[in-house]
Amino acid sequence: MDAVAERAYQKLEANLEELTKIYRQLLDVVRKEKEILVRADRDALEESNLLKEELLYKLRAQDSLRSRYAMDLATIVGADIENPRLLELAQKLAGTPAADRLRTQHAALDLLIKRITTINKENEEYTMSALKTLNGALDNIKEALSGKKTYESKGKYKQGPQVSGNFVSKEA
Repeated sequence: MDAVAERAYQKLEANLEELTKIYRQLLDVVRKEKEILVRADRDALEESNLLKEELLYKLRAQDSLRSRYAMDLATIVGADIENPRLLELAQKLAGTPAADRLRTQHAALDLLIKRITTINKENEEYTMSALKTLNGALDNIKEALSGKKTYESKGKYKQGPQVSGNFVSKEA
């Protein structure tokens, strides 16, 4: 590999290492998020969400750089410039330590992204289940506390559970 290709590869490699570091941080955040959801700690959840947003912002910035660095290397090694792929770049660099390193970084990033996606989906399912349960409980309370909208046979408005003694039946 010539000096120009080596510099382009080094930029891409440094960027991929930074991406891996950020994805690992994001994985830690989504793992801890479930614990926070179970504890129902609203303040900790807000902090967690802010940290996730910050990490996602960093990921977008690093991914833009990755794309540019990959295009630069693709131009030098003769790979697809429009949509450079790490595995294709590794194939073009076959027989060099750089090719093995790109394959390793690709596998690590792929695994991290799959884990983050899986855990995040589990957290979403847990959150949706909790919200459904909470909404059901709130609907039951609203229904129990709202006055009945029916009339008795004497024409008087029937008293609802909001009147003392009607919330819980005296008969057991």
